[in-house]
Amino acid sequence: MSKTLEFFFDLGSPATYLAYTQLPALCAATGAQLVYQPMLLGGVFKATGNASPITIPAKGRYMFDDLARYARRYNVPLKFNPHFPINTLMLMRAVTGIQLHQPERFDDFVDCLFRALWVEGRHLGDPEVVAAVLAEHGFDPEKVLALANDEAVKAALKDNTEQAVKRGVFGAPSMFVGSQLFFGQDRLEFVREALS
Repeated sequence: MSKTLEFFFDLGSPATYLAYTQLPALCAATGAQLVYQPMLLGGVFKATGNASPITIPAKGRYMFDDLARYARRYNVPLKFNPHFPINTLMLMRAVTGIQLHQPERFDDFVDCLFRALWVEGRHLGDPEVVAAVLAEHGFDPEKVLALANDEAVKAALKDNTEQAVKRGVFGAPSMFVGSQLFFGQDRLEFVREALS
């Protein structure tokens, strides 16, 4: 039985944020290693023909009501971001760059961006807002931007996204225990069972 949980994620997904709040404790409880796999959700959608639930108004309204229910169950803050959906290309390149070049700061980096999006409701599609959020959390915005524009970092994110699609990923969050795919933050009990 695998004791590794691969977490394919994109910051722009509120369901992914909710999973993110739960997975460290779940992995600690099951003795599993949590491996973050940044991907570009827009690239996954394009490759698979999928789309955000928000594109269907009734489904989008339901989804946010349901996510609010889960946030209460998990006892974590969740605020609908008025700028949703946003293009996360630069953000996910930055996440990939930090993971590759400053792994010791990766957790703080991802946390500050998830919180800015899904707790504070900030507009991370605006480069000035992103720079402010990063500076508030002790990151040098210019250095982060340089990482996001690095060709090797761009290639790594593209490769991660392509590998996710090859493995059957069609949305976020997607989690793997071995070859078993679990989609959605509402499948965490199945993830726990697979790890136990």
